[in-house]
Amino acid sequence: MSPTSRLLAACAVIALTPAHPLLAQTSPESTVTAAQPLTIERVFASPGLSGAVPRGVKLSPDGRWLTLLRGRPDDRERYDLWGFDRTTGKWAMLVDSLKLGSGKDLSEAEKMQRERQRIGDLKGIVSYEWAADSQAILVPLDGDLFLARLDGSVQRLSDTSEDELNPALSPKGAYVSFVRGRRLWTGKVGEAAQPVTPQEQAETVSWGEAEFVAQEEMDRHTGYWWSPDDSRVAVQRFDEAPVAVVTRAAIGAEGTKTYAQRYPLAGTPNAFVSLFVQKPDGSQRVEVELGPDKDIYLARVDWAPDGKTLYVQREDRGQAKLDMLAVDPATGKSRVLFTETAAKGHWIDLSHSYRFLKDGSLVWWSQRDGFGHLWHFKQGKWQQLTKGDWVVTALVGVDETSGKVFFTGTKDDPLAHQVYAIDLKRSGEVHRLTELAFHNSASMDRSGKSLLISRSSVGQPPQVYLADQSGKRIAWVEENKLDAKHPYTPYLASHRPVEFGTIKVADGTVLHWNMITPPLVPGKRYPVFFSHYGGPSNQQVLRDWGSPLAQAVVDKGYIWFEIDNRGSDNRGVKFAKQIFRAMGSVEVADQLAGAEYLKSLPFVDGAKIATYGWSYGGYMTLKMLQANPGVYAAGIAGAPVTKWELYDTHYTERYMGDPKADAAAYARANAMADTARIKDPLLLIHGMADDNVVFENSSALIAKMQGEVVPFEMMLYPGYTHRVGGPKVGPHLWNSIFVFLERHGVKP
Repeated sequence: MSPTSRLLAACAVIALTPAHPLLAQTSPESTVTAAQPLTIERVFASPGLSGAVPRGVKLSPDGRWLTLLRGRPDDRERYDLWGFDRTTGKWAMLVDSLKLGSGKDLSEAEKMQRERQRIGDLKGIVSYEWAADSQAILVPLDGDLFLARLDGSVQRLSDTSEDELNPALSPKGAYVSFVRGRRLWTGKVGEAAQPVTPQEQAETVSWGEAEFVAQEEMDRHTGYWWSPDDSRVAVQRFDEAPVAVVTRAAIGAEGTKTYAQRYPLAGTPNAFVSLFVQKPDGSQRVEVELGPDKDIYLARVDWAPDGKTLYVQREDRGQAKLDMLAVDPATGKSRVLFTETAAKGHWIDLSHSYRFLKDGSLVWWSQRDGFGHLWHFKQGKWQQLTKGDWVVTALVGVDETSGKVFFTGTKDDPLAHQVYAIDLKRSGEVHRLTELAFHNSASMDRSGKSLLISRSSVGQPPQVYLADQSGKRIAWVEENKLDAKHPYTPYLASHRPVEFGTIKVADGTVLHWNMITPPLVPGKRYPVFFSHYGGPSNQQVLRDWGSPLAQAVVDKGYIWFEIDNRGSDNRGVKFAKQIFRAMGSVEVADQLAGAEYLKSLPFVDGAKIATYGWSYGGYMTLKMLQANPGVYAAGIAGAPVTKWELYDTHYTERYMGDPKADAAAYARANAMADTARIKDPLLLIHGMADDNVVFENSSALIAKMQGEVVPFEMMLYPGYTHRVGGPKVGPHLWNSIFVFLERHGVKP
């Protein structure tokens, strides 16, 4: 759920090539001569089977260079910086991460930041910023900062044993800033940086960083914000002194490190957060008035385009109310501009889908009519821009000159998000800009003149292209053709199509599912690998490329099946809120409905349905086995939450409330009370250095099931966090899963 990088100006010079047809329209025989089964080992090897999928696509401020991060063919997890020179029409590697990097280990702080950004597996260059003059690029690498110039020279901006966290260039390009030693540092580009926030005695105090729940649950990964003219910077200060300490034992292969991690367990105190505005050198610091209630969340911070107002989104602890504060940056005084209130039995979903405009108005995403839609707030009045029984999934951009607003949504298909445009002055006239055959996401330059569209389908790996405001493709950024050179081509002949369908549950709600089957032999019945997530703010069933892992599972002779239960995302408030204070209920019932549907199919072996999930999905596996013994032939629970009192405040309380106020709801929801009901084979998996779903969740479960003499199996991964993956451990994990299933007779 992280926002895409901003694209800067239009690019119209890269040569056009025709779009590649869908895989369903491609003759496998024309590409490969014989079916080659896709193995688990190949799924995790390099190059990645989905082909070249660029990250961080941007245009230089002067529009000459199109830049992106590209993985290496021999190491899919290492990224280098590449650029396309529009004047010469040539690509070049601008920064080689292997040549420039030192290879030193990152600090624990940076490792954990990357985990919370879901990029903990990536190496090399994971972010960069253009200088305002388009002659240099700020490149963080291996814990240090570099200024890479287009003439090939590189200036090291830092060389310390400490990492420079959250590095940034100021909007006008005059300053480099970062966090070091829990303080914000700034300096003129090319000059030495200095700390510009106070030296705090308490190690629980940090300036310029986002606290744990902001990073993990609020999709806010910074704690400072430059004004548009470089004259001021807003800086967060937080104190974790009241936050509970979880002793996280990072158990590794060659030893164990223990960390006293500040982890705000549900129902316990959060960090104290405050906000200040100051000059870049630290002078003229004023505190922002956030209100008398200190137990709040600092959700979002933005500057007005003219820099005269600072806008702060203040969310209450119960996440039922969000205030938009307008702040005078000179004095710190604030006023409530408007208040967003959650529907009864629902919650506030934080979003990046809003934009402050130069005329002082605001384009804003809200669920106030029961579905996520765009509204225009101007001079204290609201105008609804989109409406209907569908949702806007993201605000993409605004062209203030023409008054056009661009967004993605589900108007045409809840399973294939499209890019749309509307006119601020003629709300309701929605124009689709993308092809229905593809699932799309998009980003835009700040001026709203050009679109960067990423798309895929069940038969086409991800593609990226530049488009004009009408959606017309200007140029491919990455066509990713399924030609003879594509890494997936050897497996085209064995590739199986994805089927989609719906079922109704008891209350009449329609649920969407997808399925991939092996080539069906009449009279033969097949085992099922039933994958699920089940948690809120997530949609699994989409008409997109998906993971090649599913095809590898099918090549083993299993049916792959997924279903989106009530409580999942992009279906409106009524659909989502059924999970409110009721985790482990409707989603378990809906997955059961999926299993019953599978058992009704003549080609399914109803006695061989294995269920698998990770994180919330791991929790779901436990609840499904407890609720319906004998329905599933086996269950795999990866990194499961077992007691919601062990998970963090912002996520858990959003859906479950305060455990002290509603202990009964927590008791019903946890996965510990009914462990004795687990009669089917269970494989428990957990990374032993997990800082998200801490290992205590599994250790508590292990101890209880051992005490109850409930048989189960487990596979633990020393040194691994919430993500257990990579070219070696990935195959080990998945081969272990299938050895487990085969041992219990769940096999073709």
